[in-house]
Formats: sequence, structure tokens, C-alpha cells
Amino acid sequence: MRFYGTRYNEDMAEDAAELLTHALKLPAAARAALADSLIDSLDTEVDESAEEAWRAEVSLRVRDLDSGAVQTIAWEDVRRQLRARFNG
Repeated sequence: MRFYGTRYNEDMAEDAAELLTHALKLPAAARAALADSLIDSLDTEVDESAEEAWRAEVSLRVRDLDSGAVQTIAWEDVRRQLRARFNG
């Protein structure tokens, strides 16, 4: 196998196709975890200011929930509201 050239690319395409075939047979939760891991592997640069902004946002939302300033809405209710809004 050569690392540069057609043979390497063909082997990689076959490997990726085989991996995909196996991955699609996994349960949904395992596929989601795999997809999340693959996406994370592409993000090699960490933006510390964005990370800090997310931490602050999460803290704010938890504080609002804990204090009762906001209320949660059940997913079934949200889905019903969205369907009513977009499906007429």
C-alpha cells in the first residue's frame, strides 16, 4: 500500500465503506455516540472564549431553573406546538 496515490485512496474508500456498513447496524444510541466522537475528532482547536461563554450560559440556565424563574416544557408539548405552528 502506498501512502500517496491511487492505491491508498482506494483502500481507504473500501475501509470507510466497510466501517459505515458496520456502523449502520449499531443501535441508534451507539450510532449517535459514534457520530459525536467522530465530529469531536475533527475539532482540534479549542476556542477558550467560546468555552467560557458556554459555561456561563449553562450556569445561567441552571440558576434560572433552580430559582423557578423559568419552567420546563415537556417534549410532547413542544412537538405539538411546533406541528401546529408549521403544519397549519
